[in-house]
Amino acid sequence: EACRKDCVCMTNCPTLIVTVGLPARGKTYISKKLTRYLNWIGVPTREFNVGQYRRDCMKIYKSFEFFKPDNEEGLRIRRQCASAALNDVRQYLTEEGQVAVFDATNTTRERRETILQFAEQNGFKVFFVESVCEDPDIIQENIVQVKLGSPDYTNCDSEEAVEDFMKRIKCYENSYETLDEVLDRDLSYIKIMDVGQRYLVNRVLDHIQSRIVYYLMNIHITPRSIYLCRHGESELNVKGRIGGDSGLTAGGKEFAKKLTQFIQAQRIIDLKVWTSQMKRTIQTAEALHVPYEQWKVLNEIDAGVCEEMMYEEIQDHYPLEFALRDQDKYRYRYPKGESYEDLVQRLEPVIMELERQENVLVICHQAVMRCLLAYFLDKTAEELPYLKCPLHTVLKLTPVAYGCKVESISLNVDAVDTHRERPEVGGNTHTRISGSENGWMDLSISSHVSTANCQFPQRRLKRDSLLQRPSGDREKELTRTHQSDQQMPLWKTDSRNMSGDQSTFLENNSV
Repeated sequence: EACRKDCVCMTNCPTLIVTVGLPARGKTYISKKLTRYLNWIGVPTREFNVGQYRRDCMKIYKSFEFFKPDNEEGLRIRRQCASAALNDVRQYLTEEGQVAVFDATNTTRERRETILQFAEQNGFKVFFVESVCEDPDIIQENIVQVKLGSPDYTNCDSEEAVEDFMKRIKCYENSYETLDEVLDRDLSYIKIMDVGQRYLVNRVLDHIQSRIVYYLMNIHITPRSIYLCRHGESELNVKGRIGGDSGLTAGGKEFAKKLTQFIQAQRIIDLKVWTSQMKRTIQTAEALHVPYEQWKVLNEIDAGVCEEMMYEEIQDHYPLEFALRDQDKYRYRYPKGESYEDLVQRLEPVIMELERQENVLVICHQAVMRCLLAYFLDKTAEELPYLKCPLHTVLKLTPVAYGCKVESISLNVDAVDTHRERPEVGGNTHTRISGSENGWMDLSISSHVSTANCQFPQRRLKRDSLLQRPSGDREKELTRTHQSDQQMPLWKTDSRNMSGDQSTFLENNSV
């Protein structure tokens, strides 16, 4: 016991989240949402579903009798699968991860003690998440919506599948030992009762556990839709300049009118409208003639010294910054500005409020919309900055069992294309920062435009400059140093979005 308390008290050791509860209580739903949230905020997390290990082992599911407590063969296989999952948990948390979610029933105190001993031996903290639900309607709905789509019931009659699954639940009920306020007072856990009607939280020990509790107390399962769109086309959009606070063009105002018609046609009950505090989103919302809320945190990413510049100008004046951004767009921070990583942290309150709300329309900006979309579609940090969020297009997000359905609706108003593709080796651009002799780095930028193949002059840059953004005199020095070099724009766009059909985004081309 003393050893266990010592392990738990370590500040930065990995965390093992363990679900507890009878089948059809939403454990996998919670596991997947929690994994998606933690990854989005930058905490490396992976889910380990013991049911999937069992399906991989058995291949063919026969009936509920596999789960009967007196089925020794079934019990042996289930223990074997749980052990295999824990071995993978150990490898993941030892090599790369910070949080692992062990998704299984874990309904007995004996099983939970085994997991605690495993965590103690490996120096992991344990946080239990128990879902308790006695509402038969919610349980029935969960079985119909989720379990009937399980590989266990492929090509099985719906009524027979429901009957079999109800018998499977019965196999666990007699041995189920819930987390107890007295017997388990030394454990860290949250107990969620009747899908969030009540909560019991015990011994939250660190920052990660408090974030988990905060998140789980904000999610709900009420059917709803979230509508995301950018503001109408702005004057700076047309000029190819980033950031700023310009107003709408004639096309942007036309989009605002079409957006009003679209929202009215949806007949959405109790719709809430959110905007940033920037002129172009406010002007778009004004056309709706409904109350709307302004959120400062929804403002576009701050481009710092590059505000209102064209990408060609950034490349000309700040070639190092231009190259660094291409190398790691998610973590790159504009001088005196923000990175996408900063933006995700800024937008966390918006995600929390979106999880609490029902129907919401968010009128925002390209980088902001990418961050929000990455959360709902479970995109990685590498994918996030390149998600396509075209102007004058509405994305309708409808949460489903273990994910999110996305529909893209173009409102048939022409607009400039502000999307910049990911630079690729052998493609239009390739930036290379290599190095290293006495602390100096080599920077070379290749550009392939049409049939021309131009190589920019190789530059020698002090390693310090890769770690610190230029400011003040240093910024002027960089500008003077590179102004004389011959530059060629890596890209230029004047294309317009002419598509007018409504389609559903596919995962391989989702945004």
